[in-house]
Amino acid sequence: MVNVLFCGNAGVFDGMLTCALSILRRTASEEPFRFFVFTMDLTDLKDNYVPLSAAQTETLKKAVRSFHPENSVTVIDVGDLYRKHFSGCPNEGAYCSPYTLIRLFADLVPEIPEKLLYLDADILFNRDVHLLYDIDVSGFEFAAAPDHYGKYLIHPHYINAGVLLFNMKKARETGLFEKARGWIKKKKLVFADQSALIRAASKRKVLPQRFNDQKFLHKHTVVRHFSKRLFWFPYPHTENIKQWQIDKVHRIFRYRQFDDIYETYQTIKSECEVH
Repeated sequence: MVNVLFCGNAGVFDGMLTCALSILRRTASEEPFRFFVFTMDLTDLKDNYVPLSAAQTETLKKAVRSFHPENSVTVIDVGDLYRKHFSGCPNEGAYCSPYTLIRLFADLVPEIPEKLLYLDADILFNRDVHLLYDIDVSGFEFAAAPDHYGKYLIHPHYINAGVLLFNMKKARETGLFEKARGWIKKKKLVFADQSALIRAASKRKVLPQRFNDQKFLHKHTVVRHFSKRLFWFPYPHTENIKQWQIDKVHRIFRYRQFDDIYETYQTIKSECEVH
């Protein structure tokens, strides 16, 4: 059983869907997958902070079950946890959105299993998920790859929190999440939850860059993370191209490796529009 966690609102549903499709298309395995989604309604902060809809949930369930009848999707509303722990905290205006903080509730949700792969929504798998998921994290709270820019600007082992392989048993024992939530509550942090996890960790495993490649796509890349990146031409600038922006992925990155995933994604989207 492979356990995957996404966190976010209705606005990143296309990321969750394409990421799930990439996992299922790139993985040669007959075992079922369990996808968990943490979401919540925060329209009191911003009008578009709406949770995954019932229609989106049903679409995701139908899509993953088409690969294996035992694949499942469990959507969990963590709004009460957010209001209890983070409402009005210094990091509520986080660099992305408050939804980046809710992965820090993983230890408080009983349904979460002892091994868990957390993924940002802006990710596609280029190779089999088991290359990552089967890594031994016994004795570690989590495993993560370096941040592409942070490893140069901050520290060689400064990690990116977009891909986190959690040993939940160990993390609960050390109080990783509780300590991270403590940081979020008391101090404004540059990268919010990422900074909090780094400060709270007592034992983490640093993975090769191919498990969270934020800039390039190589043959050996397992995870391509479509995070904001720097472009030098035609002038130095940053762009935040996401994998569901298919035209930009083709035109700017010139990637064709994901076209089979896009074909399935577009079919699902067109069926949703028809119904």
